Amino acid sequence: MNIPSIGVEEELLLVSATGNPLPRNQAVIDSLPDLDVTLELTRAQVELNSPVCDSAAELDQALRSLRSDLAGAAASEDARLLAIAVPPRGAAAQLITKKARYREMADRYGLLAREQAVCGCHVHVDVPDQEAAIRVSNHLRPWLPTLLALTANSPVYLDQDTGFASWRWVMWSRWPSAGPPPYLESPEHYDALVAMHLAAGTIMDEQMVYWDVRPSSHLPTIELRVSDVPLTVDETVLLATLARALVMTGVEDGPGPKLEPEILRAAYWLAARDGLTGGAVDVATGELLPVAEVLAKLVQYVGPALQELGDEDLVADGIARALSDGNGALRQQRTFREGGDVIALTEVT
Repeated sequence: MNIPSIGVEEELLLVSATGNPLPRNQAVIDSLPDLDVTLELTRAQVELNSPVCDSAAELDQALRSLRSDLAGAAASEDARLLAIAVPPRGAAAQLITKKARYREMADRYGLLAREQAVCGCHVHVDVPDQEAAIRVSNHLRPWLPTLLALTANSPVYLDQDTGFASWRWVMWSRWPSAGPPPYLESPEHYDALVAMHLAAGTIMDEQMVYWDVRPSSHLPTIELRVSDVPLTVDETVLLATLARALVMTGVEDGPGPKLEPEILRAAYWLAARDGLTGGAVDVATGELLPVAEVLAKLVQYVGPALQELGDEDLVADGIARALSDGNGALRQQRTFREGGDVIALTEVT
């Protein structure tokens, strides 16, 4: 198999000493002129961008360094940097970043935009061309709920236990082009759907195709967007490794399975609510299975790619650790219900 390069974008939250979202992203970024860190939709968010990496170890090192540098810059602005996917305290509506594109989004989408201080993790994986990206998108669709469950990290929102492992998914689903991509027949089919959204005015441009998998509009990659920002670098690297193995498998395979949309919808909802604590819907059959069994099916599916990458142990250890110790969502819920400090748990240092 051809081994593609990977890159990761992590959106992180800036909060005050008391844990309320803090609108200082411009000042934090201005203090880091040499790092690839960018503004996000609300002024309490920043996004770090890893370099293009050829191995999991390289990605791990890059993310640890970027998180550390960004946390230091935040501290210099009296801010705390959180690896969390929704604001754990404060108000729902946030100040919009002073950037023309974001101001237009606020004008067009109103409260939907102002309540979007949600932080995701996006994994870019190299693909040969758009035709390959379309094929890979179809192959990734069955596994999107599983990846969401694995990386869920947003159960606490505005001092409330939402009852969902990924409340970010609930909030993000309100956008007109969010969620799983449709089964795509060809690049022309993709272009036609984007053109429909543009003509209808539901999106401003192709960058607002917010499907959980999409061909990048500006890079020769396919972009996996389903995940909450994970609590730890280990979890982000696990996600990126599984994403790369899925892309490698999809590139080598046929057109991909067509799924019953209602089964996929149910699988998503259950993954967002339960994360790793309940069952999972097998999207091929509609059967409810233990989440560990569905994760095992995923590992088996990408097994040859993981072997080629030399990342079998990394994935096995990462999944075992998530199932035994919990992901970010489970650790947040446990901390919140025991009266602990979710801010301290999720703070990047």
